Amino acid sequence: MNPHSLPKGRGAAGNPRNRFEALHYEVIDEDEHLVEGKKLITQFFRDSTKSALAKNTSPDIPFTYDLNPYRGCEHGCVYCYARPSHEYLGFSAGLDFETKIMVKPDIHLLLEKEFKKKSWIPQAVSLGGNTDCYQPIEKKMELTRKCLEVFLRFQNPVDIITKNYLITRDRDLLSGLAAQDLVRCTLTITTLDKKLQGKMEPRTSSPEMRLKAIEELAKAGIPVSVNIAPIIPGLNDSEIPAILKRAQEHGATGAYWIMLRLPHGVHDLFIDWLKRSYPDRAERVINRIKEVREGKMNETQFGKRMTGSGEMADTISQLFDLTCGKIGIAKIQRKLSVDKFQRDSTQQMELGL
Repeated sequence: MNPHSLPKGRGAAGNPRNRFEALHYEVIDEDEHLVEGKKLITQFFRDSTKSALAKNTSPDIPFTYDLNPYRGCEHGCVYCYARPSHEYLGFSAGLDFETKIMVKPDIHLLLEKEFKKKSWIPQAVSLGGNTDCYQPIEKKMELTRKCLEVFLRFQNPVDIITKNYLITRDRDLLSGLAAQDLVRCTLTITTLDKKLQGKMEPRTSSPEMRLKAIEELAKAGIPVSVNIAPIIPGLNDSEIPAILKRAQEHGATGAYWIMLRLPHGVHDLFIDWLKRSYPDRAERVINRIKEVREGKMNETQFGKRMTGSGEMADTISQLFDLTCGKIGIAKIQRKLSVDKFQRDSTQQMELGL
């Protein structure tokens, strides 16, 4: 495929086959479709889900419940491990994932119902674990903000992760939560190279804007960490010290990292992108990935899938640990408070506005 004829501003180059669908179509007359070289318009669909929280049973993920106001993500990160989840909706993990977004307009009301249940045990909820809760549509819909209002009203802790500067819009609510030790924010920074970021994460905030978000949150007294993810051996692993240093200089007090994961269709999407974007480095990167995955391109085993294994994986881990120790940034994040929860609270939020 001609690189100059690819969809503009998108991470994937097309729609690979849905592994659950027996039928698959291919475009024959591209003039009648929004395909190569043409602007793809993002479509939004109402998601009428009846529950707010998704339960996690994976032992290597540090939370039990995840909250996602949207399904699919317009950020378009080509490596995103969440892409295959779109196949459960009948879509593709490719362009569909970043152009067909499911919106949950009642998510904040459903969250409120969860917190009112006598069975709810106060605990930190992850906000944005399977889709970025501050992706572009959030600026209009404000569903993440509405959910934060619920977290503050019930005083239930929340753990937020994003790649978007838009999180700074909600400093008022986040400050209110931080004052009661009820929030932890994380900005994911994959690279400091704006050119690489633009190719790999086309609709995310630039590296400088993410650093600026860290700085603004920290100055507002909001605990903020940096997540270096995914680490792609041979592509961005050498940036670990620089990312940690810049994040710490901007106010980050915690840090962690995650190795590249390529489940299901993400494998082909990523390899296609790599060969198109960096043809001179593609084979080297592929070989490095195999080095941390015991000769494979992906690992599903708990305990290994997030970190990799082998000599190179150990080297990456040691580089991260040594840098954290040198600059004084924590690798272990403190637990958030759960003893302030108010199930029947009707108090109004005092935001100090």
